[in-house]
Amino acid sequence: MTETPDTDQPEFPALSDNELRETLDLMATAVASMSNRIDGLTTVANKQIEVSTEARIAAFAARDQTNPKKYGELVGATIDGKINDNLVRMGQMCIDLFSASNRAQDALKKAEEDKSDALRAVWKREQKAKHLKSRLPWFGLGAFVLALAMTALFPRFFASNESVCTVLGASWTTTTTGVDACVLYAE
Repeated sequence: MTETPDTDQPEFPALSDNELRETLDLMATAVASMSNRIDGLTTVANKQIEVSTEARIAAFAARDQTNPKKYGELVGATIDGKINDNLVRMGQMCIDLFSASNRAQDALKKAEEDKSDALRAVWKREQKAKHLKSRLPWFGLGAFVLALAMTALFPRFFASNESVCTVLGASWTTTTTGVDACVLYAE
């Protein structure tokens, strides 16, 4: 092997056309084989990238699901969504019960006032009745005195008035002494 002074490479004998063709075929086969292997490796690499991406997405999802803050927010939102309506209804019921309680207290206060007024009225009536009972003997005595007076004065009143005499069915006449009198004749 001889080296050329211009290059560092040794000199090789020139290949024949057949050798050159064989060499080119071998090189083409090697390149094709390498291309197939590279394509296979590319497919494997793409599959690994896809799996890696899916694993990364799953890892992020797992991290999000195990994140206490995010999980707490999710639980809070769920609770708010499910329980909020019930809490609002319970709050409204509390307001309604408080209003009903106030109305009941007002009604009880009014009933107590009405009871006091009724008891006061009964007490006043009892006092009037006691007062009337204490005066009842005097009214009886007055009625008795009035009846006696009427018994004594009533006939005189009828006898002295011509229109009352006529209403009683008696006759108004003048006596022989010249005094007018009401006379009731028996038949």
